[in-house]
Amino acid sequence: MLIINKESKVTLYEQIYNQLREQILKGVIPENSMLPSIRNLAGMLQVSRNTVESAYQQLYSEGYVSSKGGSGFKVERIEPNLLGETATEPRVVNHPFQEINEQGVMNTERIFFQYGRLRFTDFPVRTIRRLMNQILLSSEIEGISAYRNRKGEIELRTEITKYLYEARGVRCNPEQIILGSGMPYCIGLLSQLLMRYTNEIAMEEPCYDAVRSAFINHRFKISPVPVEKDGIDITALDRSTAGAVYVTPSHQFPTGSVLPVNKRLNLIHWADEREAYIIEDDYDSELRYSSRPIPSLQSLDRKGRVIYINSFSKSFAPGLRISFIVLPETLLEVYHLFFSKYNCPVPWLEQKIMHEFMKQGHWSRHLRKISVSNKKRHDVLINEITAVMEDDQVLIHGRNAGLHIILEVNNGLTEKELIEKADAEGVTVYPVSSHYADCRNFKNNQVLIGFSSLSEVEIVTGIHLLKRAWF
Repeated sequence: MLIINKESKVTLYEQIYNQLREQILKGVIPENSMLPSIRNLAGMLQVSRNTVESAYQQLYSEGYVSSKGGSGFKVERIEPNLLGETATEPRVVNHPFQEINEQGVMNTERIFFQYGRLRFTDFPVRTIRRLMNQILLSSEIEGISAYRNRKGEIELRTEITKYLYEARGVRCNPEQIILGSGMPYCIGLLSQLLMRYTNEIAMEEPCYDAVRSAFINHRFKISPVPVEKDGIDITALDRSTAGAVYVTPSHQFPTGSVLPVNKRLNLIHWADEREAYIIEDDYDSELRYSSRPIPSLQSLDRKGRVIYINSFSKSFAPGLRISFIVLPETLLEVYHLFFSKYNCPVPWLEQKIMHEFMKQGHWSRHLRKISVSNKKRHDVLINEITAVMEDDQVLIHGRNAGLHIILEVNNGLTEKELIEKADAEGVTVYPVSSHYADCRNFKNNQVLIGFSSLSEVEIVTGIHLLKRAWF
């Protein structure tokens, strides 16, 4: 039985989702059971069908239920021995949280479907300028003349702690957070920490090539593990001898797959059994367009095996170079022993601006704004591809999240030929093959298409040009 409180501040679909999830985890709704139809449950609860559908889609996105077109939603098997304390309330941290309160255009002569570049019109220039002036004119500016907290300003780390708990379910305190200047810095620091435990890192195949290069530069042996439709292949991972694994579970790069809850629990179980570490890169996790963001892998961890990393690059500004690591308690002592003399590489002024930006509620408003604007670009891209290219001509991978898709083109051309023909029409698309450790695993007719830096008009124009180039 579900109980809905229409006076609650928790949205109706979240109430339905939370109660169904709890009942699935506790076995009240057994595996292979069919959930009530959307129409019937909406009628019983006196809510809209869209509300019930949103709750079901969230359960589906996280792997609690499966769906085959027109047949409803069926409960998946959740291994009870892997759950541990998953269903319990999160541990309360010792640091108090505060409540969250509340342009440029590309050259149209060539269209760049570049991944990771953001549209300058989405950047809150006026707000940042005002905050900078506020800090420069305050007594706090004296802080710029001294070396400060080596992990980063405690005020910013507290704001990040609060945000991670509320938005991603990450359970930590500010002392576990270390600020870094971009992902390569974070990977470099983690490499020096982990080399005391292992010389082999397992990585998704394909994966973010810059991270793989960073591990190779620190002389780790890389063990590529295939990515399936629902994320990393746990069975193949188990065959490796790696003492750590790097994953992007909430939006796998570059395929876009999402690791369901069963696989997440099995991955944590793998780490527990081996006393290994999981590096969870939670990049662009905020940007989901058909369901709310997937909870982090770290939120399921109870034994300190997950190292959480993220940055503000994909959701705010790559040029600010602010990223961060959440170290499990098990690694903090090692960090303090070997890296306590490292000064924070993020400039003090940028830290103070970001702190005020989050503290004053601008960050949450900014996330809402860019989610809306990027969803519009995403929808225009998908709709235009669907409208001008036939179903048997292309296949879209990784839709409904993030800042890019992979387009599989079925016209007999290789990746190199697809890029060259697009280039001849004034459009730049990008290779997928570079993200594979072994290009023999690559299906050689795919290209990566980013959309976050383009206007809707540019996206439409670009897709028409690609149609002409390829077909």
